[in-house]
Amino acid sequence: MSFPKLPDWTIYAAAVAALVMASLGRRENADAPPAPPPPGEEEGLLIGPASPFDPMVLVDAPRGPTQPASGTAFAVSTGTWLTARHVVEGCRDAALVVSPGRAVAARVRLARRADVAVLTTEGGPEPLPVGVERALHEGQRAFHPGFPQGYPGEVASRLLGRETLRELGRGRPDEPVLAWAEVGRTDGLRGTLAGLSGAPALDSAGRVVGVTVAEAPRRGRIYTTAPETLRPILSRRSGAAEFGPRDPVTVENYGRTADTLRRELRVAQVVCMST
Repeated sequence: MSFPKLPDWTIYAAAVAALVMASLGRRENADAPPAPPPPGEEEGLLIGPASPFDPMVLVDAPRGPTQPASGTAFAVSTGTWLTARHVVEGCRDAALVVSPGRAVAARVRLARRADVAVLTTEGGPEPLPVGVERALHEGQRAFHPGFPQGYPGEVASRLLGRETLRELGRGRPDEPVLAWAEVGRTDGLRGTLAGLSGAPALDSAGRVVGVTVAEAPRRGRIYTTAPETLRPILSRRSGAAEFGPRDPVTVENYGRTADTLRRELRVAQVVCMST
């Protein structure tokens, strides 16, 4: 019995295929793993540290004597509150409103390098948890409960990035801030957010990530302190809270959450009684 003779080209093709397979088997495989999925709407690009290249935002500051004003404050430890510096700067008698017609006197200490003031009272409510050590991402939400225009109200925003705040008229050094785009507010609230200064900026877990310090109404932006300016101020607090609201803060419930925080006096109105 004899096998049929194969054509020469089949022998050559088999030899070439064997050589190709042998060379491929010895090739180094240094492929990278698949790319991660794109970030969701709650997690965009990581916000880096302050930079000289951050955009500059100019805010007009009063050049005359400070007038009696009101703003928002929030508890960060038992008997210790934070608000915006410009709310109580030049104020001899600051107080926190605890009920209609009733207020509690507060001692004021102004921060040197940030638009922040520390208020001290005898006792106080449960403080808000703080999240200034956590990473921030573009597009993440924040909620600002307070007293815009002197009345209970709140705003929702999304993080845009970093900017540098320069106040015209006060001669203070430039301050790094976070810029947020306003995406929602209390139904019926129109116009300026004056009175919301000093309000906490809360993340979806109810943690404080900044202090609301300014707005740009025409641009639809809100500005808060940057984490690096707030950390040294918060490092001296005691009796800090570990937990925020019972449920995550969302665009559906942030109004109810803000009402609860105001009712518990964890967020309160601060007033300047005299200058």
